[in-house]
Amino acid sequence: MTGAPLADPSADLPEGFLAAVDACLGPRGWSTDAGRIAELCVERWGTARGRSGLLLRPGSVAEVAAVLRLCHDAGVAVVPQGGNTGLVGAGVPDASGRLAILSLARLDRIRAVDPLNDTITVEAGCVLARVQDAAAAVDRLFPLALGAQGTCQIGGNIASNAGGLNVLRYGMARALVLGLEVVLADGRLWDGLRSLRKDNTGYDLKQLFIGAEGTLGVITAAVLRLFPRPREVQTAWLAVPSPQAAVELLAHCRGQLGETISSFELMAGGLVELVLAYLPGARAPLARPAAWQVLIEVGWSLEEGLAARLEAVLAAAMEQGLISDGTLAASEQQRQALWTLRESPTDAMAHAGAVLRHDVAVPISEVPALIAEGETVFQTLLPGVRILPFGHVGDGNLHYNLLQPPDWSAEAFLARKAEVQARVFDLVLAHGGSISAEHGIGRLKRDELARRRPAVDLELMRALKTVLDPRGILNPGAVL
Repeated sequence: MTGAPLADPSADLPEGFLAAVDACLGPRGWSTDAGRIAELCVERWGTARGRSGLLLRPGSVAEVAAVLRLCHDAGVAVVPQGGNTGLVGAGVPDASGRLAILSLARLDRIRAVDPLNDTITVEAGCVLARVQDAAAAVDRLFPLALGAQGTCQIGGNIASNAGGLNVLRYGMARALVLGLEVVLADGRLWDGLRSLRKDNTGYDLKQLFIGAEGTLGVITAAVLRLFPRPREVQTAWLAVPSPQAAVELLAHCRGQLGETISSFELMAGGLVELVLAYLPGARAPLARPAAWQVLIEVGWSLEEGLAARLEAVLAAAMEQGLISDGTLAASEQQRQALWTLRESPTDAMAHAGAVLRHDVAVPISEVPALIAEGETVFQTLLPGVRILPFGHVGDGNLHYNLLQPPDWSAEAFLARKAEVQARVFDLVLAHGGSISAEHGIGRLKRDELARRRPAVDLELMRALKTVLDPRGILNPGAVL
């Protein structure tokens, strides 16, 4: 698509295009209202901002297919958008103004729930919390859990291969998808809504679209795996002497508790103090501050007794010097209070100053070295910087955050973003890691991916893009 930005869509769109869109989607299915669209052009943290002049809101799969066929034939590029809770610029248009927003919000039906097959079939616009609730209504668990689960949509979760709090036990979004329904760039429908756990008939095509961030096709529905609901859940907040002790504690707990562990989260003590200062009425979970703190949650569907088992395992760890203090949630209210502390670092840091955020992963055994080396590198590079990592250490995913030094201006600190990011990624790759653990690539990490991914990988990715989206209308500029 060429020409001026879509500030006035009719000035740049092919003649008759908007009339065709109106005939296809009806008056509820599209808008050129600048105020309404502007709200959808900014990501959650405000890091990614774009422009658009056209919002497409199909209300059915047939309408998605029809409007994509129109866009393909006219060369009109689109950015598929779910709940707009992404963090790498994949769900918002770029600054050109030439990308229309394709919202999946109106595709929000739960099509089927099959507790005997442990599956649920949902449309892409279903909010994650609603999928969880529908599973709970038939005494099942859908384990994908994120801080944004009240607003993020399942289609976006799948398109970004979301991780979250329960990856240690249940895997990332990719592991929870049995089948997909996808509209291709030219409007053809690929129906892969299979609920089979074994299907060895050629290429597993659904995997092409999971984690592709809307660049290869538009996910419209999915068949998702369900699990038995844990009858007993126990949550503990612990003080550990170091990240190395945390990793050894995880190994100890996995040896004794196995697959009952669903979450194992590490937080720097300074970050916990920021959260406590930020949250009204928050209470410190430990009697005294600790440099490193862990939240562990376990659950099972057996008879009661998990609390005693967890206490015994943690007592043995304390004797080994892996834990110096701890508390076990005695009620669901206390459990939720602990999780609120864990889920609040992003807002607490934003309240305290400018933040340089990184979502990275390394092998679990390399987490302590990454943290230690990062401390040396960045205290030298940015004297006084507050290094506040936290994350899902149970699967090696660290949210590596640097908060501006107290005597620096936000502008001076943020001006070092490119330099800091490059150094973080150098450290991560030196330890066999990934520059994106669960947030994706989007537009914000696209250039880093191009620099750091092997040439053969990029060649294969571009070949897939060319085959599935030959006119380049699906989320251009994201990932590749």
